[in-house]
Amino acid sequence: MKTRTKSKKVNKAWLHDHINDPYVRQAQKDGYRARAAYKLQEIDETLRLIRPGDLIVDLGSAPGAWSQYVRNRLSPKTATGGGAAVGALNGTIIALDILPMEPIEGVQFLQGDFREPDVLQRLSAAMDGRQADVVISDMAPNLSGIESADAARIAHLIELALEFSQAHMKPQGTLVVKLFHGSGYSQLVKQFKESFQVVKPIKPRASRDKSAETFLVGIGLKPASRTGE
Repeated sequence: MKTRTKSKKVNKAWLHDHINDPYVRQAQKDGYRARAAYKLQEIDETLRLIRPGDLIVDLGSAPGAWSQYVRNRLSPKTATGGGAAVGALNGTIIALDILPMEPIEGVQFLQGDFREPDVLQRLSAAMDGRQADVVISDMAPNLSGIESADAARIAHLIELALEFSQAHMKPQGTLVVKLFHGSGYSQLVKQFKESFQVVKPIKPRASRDKSAETFLVGIGLKPASRTGE
């Protein structure tokens, strides 16, 4: 009974924080499906990653806030400053998630498990022989609370995103992944440094202070790490 009471308190605290979160309120105002849009916005504005005409691959896209942000960036004449951009799209967005996602105009969505080879083949086919300019990944596994197991799951998803980028991204392209401080973090940073010319860890303001969540950005694949040529 004590555990259940504690759980209720945690849930109430989270709900209180969520309702009063300025980014949640701003997302509702701007028409974004989640506050995560502002995380990508800060990363993009800091490093100037997304440009008109780009091919962007959004991994772990549901509910679609990152795809909405990219849609805005590639629709400068029709963007409303939030999640409701429509009309002309100067670029290509391909989104993938194991969960369903409500349609976004101009975004090609594939539903499937990124860990499955046939899903990767479908994603590759959707790119139609082109290489991505930017790969963004907000993928995260369901966490069990067992640190070693969770770290392994997180690392596996990031390694898959890295392998995909090495095979399907332009040499000067950029990979953005979500990861968590803790077990395995330094090894993943080391892996990025071995693969990219520039590596930048970023903790956006929209990431909650209490969260171990952070983002790792790799820019420009090192020649030895490219596998798609």
